Amino acid sequence: MKAFLPALLAGAMLAGCSSVDTPALEPIPGSITYGGQPRTKLTKSPIGSAVHHQFYNETGQRVEETYFLQPDRSLKLVRRVVGPDFPD
Repeated sequence: MKAFLPALLAGAMLAGCSSVDTPALEPIPGSITYGGQPRTKLTKSPIGSAVHHQFYNETGQRVEETYFLQPDRSLKLVRRVVGPDFPD
């Protein structure tokens, strides 16, 4: 019984930490991966490194994107923040 209680508590704590599947971000015009992966590969960057990219969308808002370098050297879009160029 004593061995069962810690296992039960650990299982309950892990269940609370499970992540919810979120839909993948789709590239928009101006994104590095819009229209497919870039032709050049990032060969000198370590796997898992972050690549940051800033651009303006078609409405003039500043867009900041973060990509992670995958083991196959492709970029995965993981974060996008859209906001004004100069916040109030």
